[in-house]
Amino acid sequence: MCLVCNFRVVIVTYEKITFTIMSRKDYLKSDIIPHIPLQPGVYQYFDVDGKIIYVGKAKSLRKRVQSYFNRDKDLSGKTRVLVSRIHEIKYIVVETEFDALLLENNLIKKYQPKYNIQLRDDKTYPWICIKNERFPRVFSTRNPIKDGSIYFGPYASGRMMNTLLDFVRELFPLRTCNFDLNQDNIEQGKFKVCLDYHIGKCKGPCEGFQSEDDYRGNIEQIKHILKGNLKSVSDYLKENMAKSATEMDFEMAQNFKEKLDIIQRYQSKSTVVSSSIKNLDIFGYEEDTKKAYINFLKVIDGAIIQSHTIELKKQLDETPEDLLAAGMIELRDRFDSNSREIIVPFVVDIEGKNFEMKVPQRGDRKNLLELSQRNLKYYLLDKKKRNESIKKNKEETGIAKIIQNDLNLKEPVHRIECFDNSNFQGTNPVAACVVFENGKPKNSDYRHYKVKTVEGPDDFASMREIVYRRYKRQVDEGNKLPQLIVIDGGKGQLSAAVSALKEAGVYGKVAIIGIAKRLEEIFFPGDSIPIYLDKTSTTLKVIQHCRNEAHRFGITFHRDLRSKNTFKTALQDIDGIGLKTAQVLLRKFKSVKKIEEASFDELKAEVGKAKAEVVYAHFH
Repeated sequence: MCLVCNFRVVIVTYEKITFTIMSRKDYLKSDIIPHIPLQPGVYQYFDVDGKIIYVGKAKSLRKRVQSYFNRDKDLSGKTRVLVSRIHEIKYIVVETEFDALLLENNLIKKYQPKYNIQLRDDKTYPWICIKNERFPRVFSTRNPIKDGSIYFGPYASGRMMNTLLDFVRELFPLRTCNFDLNQDNIEQGKFKVCLDYHIGKCKGPCEGFQSEDDYRGNIEQIKHILKGNLKSVSDYLKENMAKSATEMDFEMAQNFKEKLDIIQRYQSKSTVVSSSIKNLDIFGYEEDTKKAYINFLKVIDGAIIQSHTIELKKQLDETPEDLLAAGMIELRDRFDSNSREIIVPFVVDIEGKNFEMKVPQRGDRKNLLELSQRNLKYYLLDKKKRNESIKKNKEETGIAKIIQNDLNLKEPVHRIECFDNSNFQGTNPVAACVVFENGKPKNSDYRHYKVKTVEGPDDFASMREIVYRRYKRQVDEGNKLPQLIVIDGGKGQLSAAVSALKEAGVYGKVAIIGIAKRLEEIFFPGDSIPIYLDKTSTTLKVIQHCRNEAHRFGITFHRDLRSKNTFKTALQDIDGIGLKTAQVLLRKFKSVKKIEEASFDELKAEVGKAKAEVVYAHFH
């Protein structure tokens, strides 16, 4: 007995007990998976927060789910991460694997699980809508609404869709107004016919000139056309043409005949495959390390009426069969296709009730499959070119922004013009202007200048003259100015260029800097202290490239002038000898000295007797 608190003290000794904590993975493996049925169906993996992270289909649910937990070493890194995050497994049993594939596709589109194949389709494609109205309008839209209207598409090509709409409107007059054409409004005369009625594009249902039954009959034929079933429309027109002719209504019979001709012309423009082939779905397949590409061709009554390509982003260890099956279901659902025959490049192990898959070896079906594969190759080539173009634009924009930031300028520098002078002891003074766009030379815009107003070796005055001439002309002709002017030289050359820009009325509209060769100093107008850019910076490398290119271009021009002047002194000073004759002689004898040593007969053979006498007399 405890005397302090009046409680009995009982000492209990516990034996040491070891608890084994089962991991969630082991729990799923031992307690959940063995009870999953062997029937076909769809399984769903949830994470600890109850979010769906993966949806899959299987012929046998239990065997498929077990495969994730029984072969750890064979799984890829991504799949192992997926398995480690599975907290709960749910499944839905269906009758066939094809039903499982349909259900899987719908669940993936609804929940967008992180580890599933991702459909890459960044465009909103247009549809043709037959509006749910008493006198339905037919028009294009990019936003289908579930209001009872009927939609056809989507169409990968807006041009193709518009051609189809024009064809439909040419065959059947339709209203384009959005009036509420209920019976009461029409009887009360609330609406008046518009210009479309007077030019024959509408039959005036708004004033009761066209019955609802007649209008609905046209709509039914339009539905056949949009489904690609032109044969039904042709039969309808032939039947009505014959009926009108029997009833002696030859004007109406002629009207039906003209519409029949329109259909036949339209069919002749379609890609006709074969009269023996009716309705087909063709799927081409290509893949790379990250994505699968699937092309769909839809053939109705022997003509290709639709083509579309989608991209599927790989997530786990999907096989080509898995990817093609997923793309096939998505495309058939999207284009509302129920063709009983499907052409594929390899066997996809799916049993379907309403279709049959074939891998053709020869004939028209083989040619169609090859056409689908060619479509994919062109698609990938076009995609590569577009990606390269986007990458190039990003790089160019990046360089322009880098130069802007490094030099603290007002705008990105897309165009640079760089100037350099060149002379030899004051003779033949010239200048060069080179142009860079987005960090790269634009040779077609390079320009040479001869210095006209400066005598002797005065670099500052020469720079002032050339810069003034350049930008005075640009302003007078309304040409666009660069974002940056680079002057090869230090403070003196920069000051001369600034003076020229002021005189031309350009100063302040264009940024200008000078670069001194010795320490690669960058000078700004009005600032005697230069800045030094990092030797590895993109901006300095571009400016150096501009400066070196201007120097090379100017030196080349200067050498050409000196060579021409030297050439002129030696030969063109001879009375009666022009530039062309001198060139002929130099091409043959290579130098003036050898021309001097040549015999009269040798000279005569090249330039004729008269000119040979002049040249020979000059040297002898």
